[in-house]
Amino acid sequence: MDTQTIAAAGLPALGWALHGGLLWRRLATARRDPLTGLHTRAGWTSRADHLITRHPNALVVLVDLDNFKAINDTHGHAAGDTVLTATADRLTAWCGRHGTVARLGGDEFAAIVTDPAHTAGLPALRAALDQPVTHQGHTLRVSASVGHCHREHLPIPALTDALSTADASMYAAKGHGRRHTR
Repeated sequence: MDTQTIAAAGLPALGWALHGGLLWRRLATARRDPLTGLHTRAGWTSRADHLITRHPNALVVLVDLDNFKAINDTHGHAAGDTVLTATADRLTAWCGRHGTVARLGGDEFAAIVTDPAHTAGLPALRAALDQPVTHQGHTLRVSASVGHCHREHLPIPALTDALSTADASMYAAKGHGRRHTR
């Protein structure tokens, strides 16, 4: 076999390898939020579902920023992006290596912590999320409503039930005004 035949035979294989690499990169990108670097809902859900079934002490947390639209309207979308990034960083730091965090969309975040004893607790998360954020010399007041659900409080340890319970808890916190955790 001559070198031209070998080269011609190898080109389709090289093309498929490049195509496969591009598809893998696109899939990985689709599972990460481009602004915060956190998992998206799709990327987080499968991991969280696995974690909640394996860890009896798992804690599911939902976070919704309070009055986020006012920050965007008053200070612009770049300021809103700064707040979203700071929230992602704070939630990730709170979880540490014992959890995984996602930006579900807009100003809503989720986390699952496999061993809550290794976090500083929900009051520490609340305090971290309520810290002001600085953007272009402006101090932006930030607060969030936090809902949570312990796996052990569920009759069946399913992620959908935990998210539903945490969501109800979060909206109960919103109903009591800002700076509340339920």
